[in-house]
Amino acid sequence: MSKVKYYYDSENLAYRKIKTQKRRKFGVVILFLLAAALFGFLSFIILLNTPYFETPKDRLQAREIENLKLNYALLNKKMDQINGVLEAIEDRDNNLYRVYFNKAAIPDSVREAGFQGKNRYKVLEGYNNSQLVMNTTKRMDVLTKELAIQSKSLDVILKLAEAKSDFLSAIPAIQPVQNENLKQMASGFGYRTDPFTKARKMHEGMDFTAKSGTPIYATGDGVVAQADNTASGYGNHIVIRHGFGYETLYAHLSKYNTRAGQRVKRGDVIGYVGSTGRSEAPHLHYEVHKDKKVVNPLNFYYGNISAVEYVVIAQLANQENQSLD
Repeated sequence: MSKVKYYYDSENLAYRKIKTQKRRKFGVVILFLLAAALFGFLSFIILLNTPYFETPKDRLQAREIENLKLNYALLNKKMDQINGVLEAIEDRDNNLYRVYFNKAAIPDSVREAGFQGKNRYKVLEGYNNSQLVMNTTKRMDVLTKELAIQSKSLDVILKLAEAKSDFLSAIPAIQPVQNENLKQMASGFGYRTDPFTKARKMHEGMDFTAKSGTPIYATGDGVVAQADNTASGYGNHIVIRHGFGYETLYAHLSKYNTRAGQRVKRGDVIGYVGSTGRSEAPHLHYEVHKDKKVVNPLNFYYGNISAVEYVVIAQLANQENQSLD
């Protein structure tokens, strides 16, 4: 029950009730409610825009965002380092490896292709840190593609290197007998006097004088194709197929130290000097074939003699003397 209020009437010397108008009372209530609503709205706006009123969830989210920014910065720094290493590898690939193997360099347009024109990162737009995320994602994609291209390029270089190594190992690059004093050269490649007919004819190899039983060495890696005496005039002989179009023949052997089908390495003992077949004295007749044509073995002795020794042996080999077979 509401309290009744009175006032003192001095004229009539009596207390009278204070009568409040209902309309005025209703206006006061409405004004109070409007003031309260306005105050609540302003408080809400201030709460949303004032950091001093952050909730624990807001603070946690803010810390996560700062951590993400820091991680993105560290990631970009790592990508800078990786990119520097990759650029050095690309430079060596184009200017060293590919030059050595006579391969064309990979142009920058190929390494960096695929990132022009179409916007691949539209889905990342519209966020507070969109530019940071987009730039980092693009850098990662470019780096990934460049690494993939470089990896394929190095695979090609590795195959070329392996083939080059096989090729260098296959070339008949040493003398087939020990010739330390260079005096075992009896007859060279070219026209020589036949020891039996005394006629001048083509001598398709080189003759090395040596005692019977002297070891004979494979001059390059390869597979023994023949180890028999079926070819006329050669007596006991060995044929090695080295690959890359190269074959070598070793004739007039006293005995074998290998068999057909066996794989041999440069320097392996494959047989021993003898005088079987059409031979005037114990010696090794040695031939080199390239693409089924005989070539001068002298051109391949760079593997175990110096330049001075090459000149000496060349002078001996070029003398038009009598061959031993």
